[in-house]
Amino acid sequence: MTTPFSRRFFLAAAGLSALPAMNGCSTQTGLRRRADLPDFSLPRENLEGMLRMTASLEQEDVPWWFDGTIFGIVGESEPKPLVRFEGWEVYWVRPVENDAYELTGHTVTFFYDVATGKMLETFDNPYTGQQNTVEAAVQGGGAGFGFNYSVNGVRLTKLLDRLPAKPLLLQWSSVRDAIWMHAETAYPPGLKQPRKQRQTMFAPVDAFVDRSVRNLPTTFSATVFENWPRWMDMGDRPGHVIWHASGAKIGSLDELPAAFRARLERDHADRMTAYPFAAAEKKSTFQ
Repeated sequence: MTTPFSRRFFLAAAGLSALPAMNGCSTQTGLRRRADLPDFSLPRENLEGMLRMTASLEQEDVPWWFDGTIFGIVGESEPKPLVRFEGWEVYWVRPVENDAYELTGHTVTFFYDVATGKMLETFDNPYTGQQNTVEAAVQGGGAGFGFNYSVNGVRLTKLLDRLPAKPLLLQWSSVRDAIWMHAETAYPPGLKQPRKQRQTMFAPVDAFVDRSVRNLPTTFSATVFENWPRWMDMGDRPGHVIWHASGAKIGSLDELPAAFRARLERDHADRMTAYPFAAAEKKSTFQ
């Protein structure tokens, strides 16, 4: 998912504090433009469309499930599948001042053996010959630690006053019964390269044009170019990884695979709701 979030709305499985600001122009392409699609030259239409695709315009938990594969690349060698992964993201959107929204969320990702599909606790590193302890990728935060979404772009809430405003304009496409949104993650400057994420979110176009549908039944696919995961202990060895992930919004925890849900509930119970004040309310209960 994001998780990115990244996506959430970053692919947070990458274990980074990434800013999901969108690059590109506001365009709408496709084999045939529907007359009832919104005017995507308007930042407000991009904002509401993006929030409906990513999460919901209602204040509610919006869970995602995703899976994929991480490939290792060294020099000009053939990309090597290293591990598979499976993850859970959950988002919450709430209105804040200045006609904006704050998106908060959590992402938890577990890793699996490529051949057997078994959940990994250790990994036999083909590049170092060492056995690494595999750590779950966990990311997220509550109120004030999310992202501010407005017609002026997507910015970290904590850095809102330090990041420039820029009209939120995205790239949209539609064909037949589907519409999709293209976006890239913008990372803080100065991070080690390579570092790039591109993802696309898909929804039924009939649901998209129905303004009463506040939480769209979205799916996504994403590719991330990244440095070696920390738990691989690669040091300064050359090379990098590519994550490829796909996923979809789900209705509830009940749709998660049983083994994944059991570990999530056991090890990361605090990551099972994106309600932004959950941690503070829990703390006050025990004081």
